[in-house]
Amino acid sequence: MSSTLFRTKKVEQSILDTEAPEHALKKTLSALDLTVFGVGVIIGTGIFVLTGTVAKNNAGPAVALAFVVSGVVCALAALCYAEFASTVPVAGSAYTFSYASLGELPAWIIGWDLVLEFALGTAVVAVGWSGYIASLLDNAGWHLPTALGSRDGAEGFGFDILAAALVLFLTAILVIGTKLSARVTSIVVAIKVIVVLTVIIAGAFLIDSSNYDPFIPKAQEVPAGDSLKAPLIQLMFGWAPSNFGVMGIFTAASVVFFAFIGFDVVATAAEETRNPQRDMPRGILGSLFICTVLYVAVSIVVTGMQHYTDLSVTAPLADAFKATGYPWFAGFISFGAAVGLTTVCMILLLGQTRVFFAMSRDGLLPRFFSQVHPRFRTPHRPTVLLGVLIAVLAGFTPLSELAELVNIGTLFAFVVVAIGVIILRRTRPDLHRAFRTPWVPVIPILSVCASLWLMLNLPAETWLRFAIWMVVGFLVYFLYGRSHSRLARQEQTTGADRS
Repeated sequence: MSSTLFRTKKVEQSILDTEAPEHALKKTLSALDLTVFGVGVIIGTGIFVLTGTVAKNNAGPAVALAFVVSGVVCALAALCYAEFASTVPVAGSAYTFSYASLGELPAWIIGWDLVLEFALGTAVVAVGWSGYIASLLDNAGWHLPTALGSRDGAEGFGFDILAAALVLFLTAILVIGTKLSARVTSIVVAIKVIVVLTVIIAGAFLIDSSNYDPFIPKAQEVPAGDSLKAPLIQLMFGWAPSNFGVMGIFTAASVVFFAFIGFDVVATAAEETRNPQRDMPRGILGSLFICTVLYVAVSIVVTGMQHYTDLSVTAPLADAFKATGYPWFAGFISFGAAVGLTTVCMILLLGQTRVFFAMSRDGLLPRFFSQVHPRFRTPHRPTVLLGVLIAVLAGFTPLSELAELVNIGTLFAFVVVAIGVIILRRTRPDLHRAFRTPWVPVIPILSVCASLWLMLNLPAETWLRFAIWMVVGFLVYFLYGRSHSRLARQEQTTGADRS
């Protein structure tokens, strides 16, 4: 039985499957498209909110160093993703990589994990976008009925009509074509980056250098918790992280790391890239570098404009401009955040449909979903199914407590991909690798350790919810996926021929 659970799908077979006409995706994306996708999904509300919030609560002005630390952690994972994406240019990202290196059951686990990560991520972002749009509408004098507003903190029946409408609109764009998605994303990302750069440049003229004193505030111990809301590492070892000081920088890094979530989504578009061996590493690493520079610059500006102890936790960057006498920037920043979230939502939805499509093509999910549209050459069936489900989820469910599941899912994928690089180097040294992760196995091992450390800093209840989702996934695999996978069918056919 164990041999069937860990049967691997050859890289050559994975690439061959992409050439079947009824399952082939259209190759339209360039390195620039991929970089834009990466920047589009990474830069969201985090750059407008998280920078100031973490500065006030965890690190002070040294939050800039926390972004550098998090950027390094993500870079370790990105180097592993870049090797896999250029070697196995197939839809599915970490799922496909795992199938080629670790085996079918680990691949199913990571695929099931990614479906949850991207679905919740899309829904959470759509709800956040709805909040910004509702705020802008309120400023213009247009007020949505309470029953059609956000579900967070709401009582009685209600449906977040704006969040659901956004998801359905983006679903339609993704069905029509990935190149159209790339064009829409390019326009929106350009607007978003212009807003961010304007904020950085304008804020630079409002910096008071005395606000940087002290740059690394004195350390403060955090009382250890004993409930499920406490970080798992506290419950396991009684260790409580500290805020501020040198160790506070690392505590802050575990928080701001989540502002980087999304660069791995770029890998899901490998099959739709014209030259994946060259362009995937450029897209993944390039988008990560650009976003790290922007995050560091914004954090330096916001802590220079206003002393970190005076920053607000809801809209620190907007409120910092208000405190310095430029209140109109608040609306400008809200506009940038609303525009930015549009691309985040679309690219997360794209990533999920590609993982679902790849799992369906392998038979682990019904093959019905692996047929591409005859005209648009997009996986329209899973796109429509998931788009409708996520629209309903975003409309009816307050998702604030579920958002951390996105984080643990991403980190889990990082761990699997890093391990997969080491294994595939040993099992298939003959494969052509257009991009090679340097210093293997040192870099992948460092990536695993860094990701596990951040996972341990997540609340225990997040681990519990993640475990429940994984149990459901095991049931689906053993009741359907294991017997319906294409590898299983091939083994049955081979066995019948021998007999």
